[in-house]
Amino acid sequence: MKIILCGWVLCAGLAALAAVTPAAGKEVPAPEARAIRAVVEAQLEAFAKDDADKAFSYAAPSIQQMFGSPGNFMRMVRIGYPVVYRPVSVVFLRPELLDGDVLQSAHMTDEAGQVWVAHYRMQRQTDKTWRIGGCQVEKSAARVT
Repeated sequence: MKIILCGWVLCAGLAALAAVTPAAGKEVPAPEARAIRAVVEAQLEAFAKDDADKAFSYAAPSIQQMFGSPGNFMRMVRIGYPVVYRPVSVVFLRPELLDGDVLQSAHMTDEAGQVWVAHYRMQRQTDKTWRIGGCQVEKSAARVT
């Protein structure tokens, strides 16, 4: 999996994706942005290694409670979110504060060259760490050829 970190400029060939990115919200401070991105990257790495326990550890307590076990969680991601489970490439956008939530979006490409936009809703825990509270994936009109 190739992970590309992007800031203000979208990577070549993906400029068309700007239209599907959420409207700009308030900027997340740089240290928090790095911490948030690190959590999503770590979960993606755990999926790539089929490490259900590690992947599950990055999910917010409400998600962990909903699925009950790392195995159940991993099956759901593998079946329901194949591009998140095995992205060919990932382009991270800057996280934003939107309506009181922190949203970390990323453009992901699947094996067929289809581009998807994943919106991760991040939750700050009482110990000041970040966990993933949900992920919505939308198909983009863009394709990588």
